[in-house]
Amino acid sequence: MIAFERGSRKVVALLARAHETDAAITIPSTALAQTIRKPERQVRLARLLRSPSASVVPLDRADAVGVGRLLAASGTADIADAHVVVCARRAGQRVVTSDPDDLRQLDSALEIVEA
Repeated sequence: MIAFERGSRKVVALLARAHETDAAITIPSTALAQTIRKPERQVRLARLLRSPSASVVPLDRADAVGVGRLLAASGTADIADAHVVVCARRAGQRVVTSDPDDLRQLDSALEIVEA
């Protein structure tokens, strides 16, 4: 989401294609919290969040347990990264990220598109 907010052409193109094909865009709430700083000025992000194909997934009890277990198993500590992995696994989706190494520590089989 940070790459998208910064105007990465690759990420903008990927999200435009997702929008054109009505592909689901899953945004873990923890990743959103890490990205959003000045919502009144983050126009791209606001537009993405209003998109009918985008859904923000809360960190509910089940996901919190999954995140905790994943962090324990991997020896890592980033809740947002682990929540991204939990959401991607459940939805069977690829993850678009500019930081693939951290996600690969959590799940080496995760399908990742580098931003």
